[in-house]
Amino acid sequence: MKRRVGRLPAVPMTARYATTCRVCSGPVQPGDEISKADQGWAHGPCAATTPDTSQTAAAQKAAPSRARREMPAVDGALEVWTDGACSGNPGPGGWAWATRDGRSGSGGATPTTNQRMEIQAALEAVRALPGPLTVVSDSTYVVNCFRDGWWRGWLARGWTTSARKPVANRDLWEPLVTLVNERGDVTFRWVKGHSGDAMNDLVDRLAVEESALAANPA
Repeated sequence: MKRRVGRLPAVPMTARYATTCRVCSGPVQPGDEISKADQGWAHGPCAATTPDTSQTAAAQKAAPSRARREMPAVDGALEVWTDGACSGNPGPGGWAWATRDGRSGSGGATPTTNQRMEIQAALEAVRALPGPLTVVSDSTYVVNCFRDGWWRGWLARGWTTSARKPVANRDLWEPLVTLVNERGDVTFRWVKGHSGDAMNDLVDRLAVEESALAANPA
């Protein structure tokens, strides 16, 4: 008898306590959909994209390598870097976007969360910049929503998760998803944060400055 070895699909659960996603490193809030991932917990959609680390080295070597797919950018698309920051979770936060040609925007809010500021940064950039656009973000929470099509499931279920819980931050996600779909010329690309990307460092700095201003308004 042949024995199959593998990992069962991650079973979605609901977070009871705040923690950190082991996949995207973003905050997990009580009530969020989560699944077990790499000896920790992750957002449900993040865990679904995590590779099966239970495979043996031989099996991994035999398996064909597949590069993580990217969204194809529209020809001539303007690149805009976005980022969000938050001091505490929740706490005072800031968002920012910037392009290589010197255009930028930023703002803050309190109380808020890092995830909300990441979404807000992308939303403000898409609102402000017409024409083909590539949003470059270090947030897998933002990028994966569009690259992996999380939003399709949310819409099909009436803005609920697969666990039938309301989608967190719908008030920001819904206008962003609507605008991206209406335009049809916006794509998203992930960049590793704090990796020496000058534009990512710039928007990070702007977002942190806005977070400080939100914490200590004049």
